[in-house]
Amino acid sequence: MKVKVPFLDLSATTREVSAAVCESWNAILAGSRFIGGPVVEQFEAAWSSYCGTSEAVGVANGTDAIQLTLRAMGIGAGDEVVLPANTFVATAEAVVLAGATPRFADVDPDTLLLCADTLRPALTSRTKAVIVVHLYGQMADMDALADVTGHHGVALIEDAAQAQGATWAGRRAGSAGHAGCFSFYPGKNLGAFGDAGAVVTSDACLAARVRSLRDHGRVAGSHYEHDAVGTNSRLDAIQAAVLIAKLTRLDEWNDARRRIAARYRAAFGSGVLQMVAEAPAARGVYHVAVARIRDRDRVQRIFTAIGIETAIHYPTPCHLIAPYRRYADAPLPVAEHAAGEVLSLPMYPQMSTEQVERVCAAAEVVNDILLAKEASRHG
Repeated sequence: MKVKVPFLDLSATTREVSAAVCESWNAILAGSRFIGGPVVEQFEAAWSSYCGTSEAVGVANGTDAIQLTLRAMGIGAGDEVVLPANTFVATAEAVVLAGATPRFADVDPDTLLLCADTLRPALTSRTKAVIVVHLYGQMADMDALADVTGHHGVALIEDAAQAQGATWAGRRAGSAGHAGCFSFYPGKNLGAFGDAGAVVTSDACLAARVRSLRDHGRVAGSHYEHDAVGTNSRLDAIQAAVLIAKLTRLDEWNDARRRIAARYRAAFGSGVLQMVAEAPAARGVYHVAVARIRDRDRVQRIFTAIGIETAIHYPTPCHLIAPYRRYADAPLPVAEHAAGEVLSLPMYPQMSTEQVERVCAAAEVVNDILLAKEASRHG
């Protein structure tokens, strides 16, 4: 019987931490501190230490992490925020929710990440921040981007929702910009048992503003004194407990993802299916393993027929999604072309050797079919 390969299997990671989470849950029940409290503070300290920053602020989700960071920086109406077009819609959504205007940029054709050359044309006199998205788990060239943003005097924010543990030139995601924004959605490399997020920074004043805004704009140490219009974006204690348990395994899980990705690269060789490039200074964590392929929709059907689940991240660039078209002022050819080619392959740390080999074998089938089709066309 052929092995069917799921795109993602969260039950495997859940089993690894279930005992530790149950123990923490019992302690939380006994203490009845369900929102905030010592467990959240413990996670914040552990996460800032892991990322290499002095501060971490737990919030309700990754979208809030970006929105609250922008608001804490005083960015809003009349300001522009540059971001790559080929990201999940939440990045652009957070900019609009903060009251600012998203300005979309194209990306590098090899890594599909924002780069200095695609950033410069998107900057205007109204630009107040740049959000670099570490897409698929690979950090962008933070040195080059920091040079550009520093020259123009604008903030550099990392959307590191897919990059927990990734590095650029040895620096961990979240520590290379003014602030790093994380989602801990269950499917992420470090995922909660529900929605959760965090902001990391080494700017104590920025962290204090985010803490206030996440908690209804409260003044520190006061319950009924408010000095800003905030929101309710607090991290639940149970989610913090889950994240603490999983954080001890994150590096091990990321190493497993890298080994799977290396096997894919080696198996695909110079065939028609090619993995997205990884820059020499980057050490990615492969939140998703993304390949590029012509005739992507047909290829996806072939994988499905063989028993291999795949996904697309993402089929439509943000500047072509209906609510955001009004912010687009020019074609973005790399992002637009890549959207028709990208295919995400199965990727999770507990994939068996047999499952990985099934994906590699399926890629060989795809390669043979497409090469035969090409030969017949020219025959």
